[in-house]
Amino acid sequence: MKKQAFQTVDISVILPAKNEASTIPPLIEQLQKAVPGAEIIVVDDGSDDETSVVSHAHGAHVIRHPYSMGNGAAIKTGARNAKGKILVFMDADGQHDPKDIPKLLKRFEQGFKMVVGARQPDAHASWGRRMANLFYNRLASIMTGYHIEDLTSGFRAADAICFRKFLYLLPNGFSYPTTSTMAFFRAGYPVTYVHIQARHRPSDSKSHIRLGKDGIRFFLIILKIGTLFSPMRLFLPMSTLTFTTGLIYYAYTFMRWGKLTNMTVILFLGSLFIFLMGILSEQISSLHYRQNE
Repeated sequence: MKKQAFQTVDISVILPAKNEASTIPPLIEQLQKAVPGAEIIVVDDGSDDETSVVSHAHGAHVIRHPYSMGNGAAIKTGARNAKGKILVFMDADGQHDPKDIPKLLKRFEQGFKMVVGARQPDAHASWGRRMANLFYNRLASIMTGYHIEDLTSGFRAADAICFRKFLYLLPNGFSYPTTSTMAFFRAGYPVTYVHIQARHRPSDSKSHIRLGKDGIRFFLIILKIGTLFSPMRLFLPMSTLTFTTGLIYYAYTFMRWGKLTNMTVILFLGSLFIFLMGILSEQISSLHYRQNE
């Protein structure tokens, strides 16, 4: 594939921020050195501090939400207002190093439509988050059929036109990386990963993600996107498992009582209904993909 030469003026860096007045100024200065000429957009998601003021003072284009609408909503606002051909998304708390942006852009020149900064396992603060992230990566890999190294990384570069196609799918919470990654994979857009070393979160910057509450949301979103773009990867195993359970139960009841029980019939019919739902979902998915194209 022919390489494309991107200029920094083609880049829009989008920083969703909430109460990050202390971390934003040095981050903007680092971005101006790492990608000179790039558009820097700070989306202030209803901060209570001076995030908007200090961001504007350091040369960023500031868009402010009147109240907190969520990280995903800030991402969508930034994507809609960005002028660049390539959108670079970063956290505003200082975890991501702007010096890694050229690494992402270098892979972009090879024809990829999304390049994700994959964090090392020790970048996660707790053992629970590491295990959860591994679980999500594995589940998403099964649902999409592609190996996913870091499903929840908020540091990524994406083709602006392709990314905007999926804005209506993105949730307003903290699950936009999950949704956008799976959507790109299932739509057939090339995605790759670049290993990065995420910094530790500054002591005065608190995480807005709640492992329990947002973890359930991540799980449901993986299933939602998976069933939207590849329904049979979910419905076929469920149908097979239900049918196998019915078959085993039938063998047990036949050998013990010599008859076919109502429960066996229910399991067989349930297996058929799940399979038919999968076929119907595949047809809906095909229509969705065709309309999106």
